[in-house]
Amino acid sequence: MNGFGLELSDSEFQAFSDLVYKKAGINLHAGKKELVRARLARRIREDGFDSFGEYYQFVINDETGDELVQLLDSVSTNLTNFFREPKHFQFMAQVFFPERRRFVSKKRGRLLRIWSAGCSTGEEPYSIAITALENMPDFDRWDIKILATDLSTKVLQTARQGVYTAERLADIPPEVLRRYFQRGQGDWTGWFKVKDQVKRLVVFRRLNLIEPLPFRKPVDLIFCRNVMIYFDKKTQTDLVARLSQVLADGGYLLIGHSESLTGVSQAFNYIQPTIYRKKT
Repeated sequence: MNGFGLELSDSEFQAFSDLVYKKAGINLHAGKKELVRARLARRIREDGFDSFGEYYQFVINDETGDELVQLLDSVSTNLTNFFREPKHFQFMAQVFFPERRRFVSKKRGRLLRIWSAGCSTGEEPYSIAITALENMPDFDRWDIKILATDLSTKVLQTARQGVYTAERLADIPPEVLRRYFQRGQGDWTGWFKVKDQVKRLVVFRRLNLIEPLPFRKPVDLIFCRNVMIYFDKKTQTDLVARLSQVLADGGYLLIGHSESLTGVSQAFNYIQPTIYRKKT
């Protein structure tokens, strides 16, 4: 059975939808049925299952949880590019970093923590790291780390490698490209690798956003962009409450342009479109 001729019944789609919502908070409404069918058909073909029902039973009976991870990988959407939504990086350069340098707290010193939630294939956290390197003239005096997390193990593997085609870097100014990327040669012509000075700032981890958040120290800035669009209002409200808990007082939350905190949280002050600050 090649998987592509299989029909996904409404009841089977509902079973997968309920499972994904329970395990990851992702709301797969009826309009996503064809996307789910196509992506799971590919998984069925790869693993030799005969039907969606057989695959579903395998997932829920897999005690290792490995196939659930593969299922969530399959239905996750990952769309990103370097310096996507440029106003966020301008805000970091013009407001966030100067502010942090002016007001070094006695409690936290020169510790700076940034979280890229839903980091996909790595373009976002590497863009954050480059922005830090470009806009912190006393960079060496700071302890800066960027935690980059995603639900998908597949995209995290790509992110850790930090290797991208020239097309993915087309919008990066040539001087920035020279400073922070190594140009491939020979068989790697047309490819670029993120340099170690950038990579050292970023730690990649798999994280399911509906599970407990693994932070021991407050975070100064959270990128959680185009993540909440996959959640229903209840899951959004719960997530934002937990993001608020891990943010330092006065810390910033950046979200996507199709998202809003209106009716979701009272813990933040509106700064400008898609940028919010935790109330102190």
